[in-house]
Amino acid sequence: MKFLIDFISAILYFVCIFTKIKNMLYSIYAESTPNPEVMKFVANRPLTANSIEVTSEDEVKDHLIIIELFKFTYIKKIYINNNFISITKNSEEKWENIVMHIRNYITDILNNNKNFISKNNDTVQHKNLKNNNSFSNSEKEIEKILNEYIRPAVEGDGGEIALKSVEGNIVTVIMKGACSGCPSASITLKNGVEHLLQTKINKDIKVVAEEI
Repeated sequence: MKFLIDFISAILYFVCIFTKIKNMLYSIYAESTPNPEVMKFVANRPLTANSIEVTSEDEVKDHLIIIELFKFTYIKKIYINNNFISITKNSEEKWENIVMHIRNYITDILNNNKNFISKNNDTVQHKNLKNNNSFSNSEKEIEKILNEYIRPAVEGDGGEIALKSVEGNIVTVIMKGACSGCPSASITLKNGVEHLLQTKINKDIKVVAEEI
């Protein structure tokens, strides 16, 4: 009998914890990135299961937060992944004049709209990327290395690196978020990605990048 009571109590405890997490308000903090034109806005909860990158509200239909953010004319690009939003501004605007306003604006949208982002992100995925189910064995091996060694650090900087294709010794990747247009991206590719793949796969591999 005591076991049953303890078991029920444990279930109720976890249900209570789950409910609190589910109903927890979003909080946002801003974090600079290696790209001076990009700021990363990090949430205390996940925002999306799939990454999204768009340069215009015309590219989306029911992503409320994207549509609302593009009302600011100085915003050029929006990238959302996991629990953060990377925003690219134009070069004329200074972050110190706008960062707090954007942070508060994002927080308000998240906490006052349940459907701030569509559950179906297929319409805004990069059209030139293959589904990884269609990757060859060599492409899957390279993707695994990128996901394990490179992706966490890149996401930490507000960006994403995704494998597009492998043709011979040429590995083509897509740079998203803060990585797109970043002055240090070429250094990351040569000293990080290319060197790693040369060490683990083939010393003759060359990595080239495409940006959206």
